[in-house]
Amino acid sequence: MSFESESDQNFSLSGPVHLNNVDWNNMDHRRSVLASLVKGGYILERDRQQRRHESQALAPFWWESFDFKLKDKLIDHDGKSIWHKDSIFGAIYEYEYPSPDSPRDPNIPQYVIAFRGTIMEPDTVLRDNNLNLQCFFNKLHKTRCFKVAMDYVQKMVDEGARVWLAGHSLGSAMALLAGKNMAKTGCFLETYLFNPPFYSVPIEGAIKSEDLKFVYRCSKSVLKVALAGISRAVNGAESHEPFVELSSWVPNLFVNPNDPICFEYIGYFSHRKKMEESGLGLIERIATKKSVKSLCSSVVAKASRLEPLHLLPSAYLIINRSPFLDDDKGQNFRTFHELQQWWKCFACESTLYKY
Repeated sequence: MSFESESDQNFSLSGPVHLNNVDWNNMDHRRSVLASLVKGGYILERDRQQRRHESQALAPFWWESFDFKLKDKLIDHDGKSIWHKDSIFGAIYEYEYPSPDSPRDPNIPQYVIAFRGTIMEPDTVLRDNNLNLQCFFNKLHKTRCFKVAMDYVQKMVDEGARVWLAGHSLGSAMALLAGKNMAKTGCFLETYLFNPPFYSVPIEGAIKSEDLKFVYRCSKSVLKVALAGISRAVNGAESHEPFVELSSWVPNLFVNPNDPICFEYIGYFSHRKKMEESGLGLIERIATKKSVKSLCSSVVAKASRLEPLHLLPSAYLIINRSPFLDDDKGQNFRTFHELQQWWKCFACESTLYKY
């Protein structure tokens, strides 16, 4: 979600100008560059809306500063839609080496496909919020935007390109689904998800007591195991388990503990660890694969339901632990959810979770 002022769109005023020499082996540098490329997708659409062309355009600075060029724009075309006019929802960048003979570094992406989040402007707000609704109801895979994006990803991978994915907020959901689809085919794309939405009750912020949170989550896990047993009795055992198939893919999740859109990922992964430590790992290994909603639907409809988008077997979870991002210091949702926090220097906590 984006609420940028014009100064926020200007790379020299808001971007990571401190990053003069990118070390692609440094995770902090990669995070800053990938966040900047996602920002470029936002500003491409802002330039289009505000009719800023050529020398007036602000978007190119967000990728040219890191030796990328714009290969293509991801555009949602539909003249008949009531939701929006044509809209740029993402961008494809190609890394430019100083010369054709420069040695290729395997740590540098050949291409980055980056997806922007919601823009709260008349040209895009209806279209973007319609996509947010599709995400909530687990139907993003049916949207025209995602089909356009997936066609690009599949075509580039089929051609042998080394592709990375990145997105912020709604764009994270797009990148996550594209990454999941490719991982199911055995192709594990490097993926950077900034403030990825978690479509569930935000227990992490609603309950302060760690003990109460554990009791609630544990009860929910037991319920899911029971529902999974009923679903298996009604529908039979599944011939394959997509959740397990995804376990070798490890996307990078960047989460702010005060952002209600994404902070539930903290509880989701830490609960799995606590259940293992409590001797209840078997229960959680079953429960973590499904949501209560999807299990209830499979029992009632007597059919298996597409796995919820936000559930992941494995991930690097990177939490912003900056002291200035403190809930009691007058900060607000915009501060906690904004993309620009991810190219700043800050204290972070990084944990690998493997299923």
